[in-house]
Amino acid sequence: MDGEFEQTFSFTHLPSKKFSFLEDKNTYTLLIKWSMFGRISAQTFTFDRDFRPYNSEKFALCFFQSPQVVSSLSTKVNTGAPVPLDRPVRVEVEQVPCTRVSMDLFDPIYTCGILRPSGHMVKCFHDVFPDYDELRQMLQDEESQHYYVVGREAREEFLFVLFKHLCLGGELCQYDDVIDPYMNATKRIYKDLISVQKAPDTRKISIISTVFKVRVYDESGRCYPGRRDEEQNFAYLIINPVSHHVTLFSHSYGVGTFEFP
Repeated sequence: MDGEFEQTFSFTHLPSKKFSFLEDKNTYTLLIKWSMFGRISAQTFTFDRDFRPYNSEKFALCFFQSPQVVSSLSTKVNTGAPVPLDRPVRVEVEQVPCTRVSMDLFDPIYTCGILRPSGHMVKCFHDVFPDYDELRQMLQDEESQHYYVVGREAREEFLFVLFKHLCLGGELCQYDDVIDPYMNATKRIYKDLISVQKAPDTRKISIISTVFKVRVYDESGRCYPGRRDEEQNFAYLIINPVSHHVTLFSHSYGVGTFEFP
């Protein structure tokens, strides 16, 4: 058993793996508007051994120490996104529940007073932000009367976490006044990132991906994603244990590019 815990993983970049949300005009137009384009990325790698959740910290450390990974991420320097340094010494790993195969998790948002019948967000006062709305307040403020219209466990789901990241956006985010763009982008990106399988007997669809939020530390402290502890500096490892593929989905908070690809 000790040998199994000592095992290392090797990774190979799959540049041929494309993500439609980075190529679909409607989606990347929204990411540009939200100041996230050029700072949000997804890259897939293969790995050589079976993955077990109990080995997640070892897996993540091997990943960020892999020359293939470091080399691939270094190409992102031109976007202004920080990359792991050469000597990560520790990776903090937090599993994120990922079980949802439909968007019904968001149904309560449509009936609780956050939205008008047209789908427009209801505006509200905020001490800091001049143009604030009930949706962002529900996402960020535990004192909001709507905070738990989406239940505690549902808020922890990767689907909800992804939606929140998109709603909060980048440094120069131009927020949408209606909810549909956020829902559409969330659905497309989630579908792009997550792997599912269908049971042959029941035809029921279930998720096979395992998702981990990761933070990488070197000898001087946190180095990825970003040295600053900002909610919109995020990185997730999304692991398909069947195909032996892992996708690094990340975003570096800042000013995104406003140029179309």
